[in-house]
Amino acid sequence: MSVSAGRRRTPGLRREEVAVLAGIGTSWYTWLEQGRDINVSESVARAIGRALCLDRSEVRYLYQLLGITPPQPTVAVGERTTVDLRHVVDECLPSPALVVDSLWNLLGFNASAALVFGFTPEDRNLLISFFTNPEIWSRYAEPELMARMAVAQFRISAAGHYDDPLFNNVVTTLCEQSPQFAALWYSHEVLDSRMRHKEVNHPTVGRLVFDTHSWQLDGPEQIRMFLHIPRRHSDTRRKLECLLDQHAREHALPERVTA
Repeated sequence: MSVSAGRRRTPGLRREEVAVLAGIGTSWYTWLEQGRDINVSESVARAIGRALCLDRSEVRYLYQLLGITPPQPTVAVGERTTVDLRHVVDECLPSPALVVDSLWNLLGFNASAALVFGFTPEDRNLLISFFTNPEIWSRYAEPELMARMAVAQFRISAAGHYDDPLFNNVVTTLCEQSPQFAALWYSHEVLDSRMRHKEVNHPTVGRLVFDTHSWQLDGPEQIRMFLHIPRRHSDTRRKLECLLDQHAREHALPERVTA
């Protein structure tokens, strides 16, 4: 059946129709369906997915079948997710939890993260706050190691944004305000490993030790949550609960006095 406008199609596309819509040869597409040993480029895979009207999950599956790295979700950097991130991080209490995007903009953090790491509502970017705020820098037991790991990981997560003005603004700001960041950035070091453990020297309760985990959250946005779980057989959890209790008392609404 013709694929020209105004003509009805039978349910499902024939090979010839898919080939025409994808801009490839019918014989070549037939070989692909038959599983012959042929090389498929990313652009051809994308065209086939478009011709078949595949959704995001089906496109990823197609890429995996063809042995091609699945495409990354397309989203403007700085665009906010529709997920209630505050609810997500609050459910992790008393463990400190925070959410960042691919440029490490802080999208949300819970009260425990604010108390442990010293975040305030004015902190908009995790890297900028870490490298330019002495209060936050000083809380880490090994800030130099943390800095090295953070810059190397940032280089990976931001690899697709080198032409993005927002990315360039973050890097420019950091290089201008932090010699430590500038030196690490121009070293071009790339590390795929993550810090699995963090130690914090808190000014009130002292040493806090965490096992650190991270997940990419569902959705088209490239956002990641970091969860800091108190180390077993340590007093970290008890100290966190004390900090949160003290914070709650200090910010509790005064009782209304009635005549």
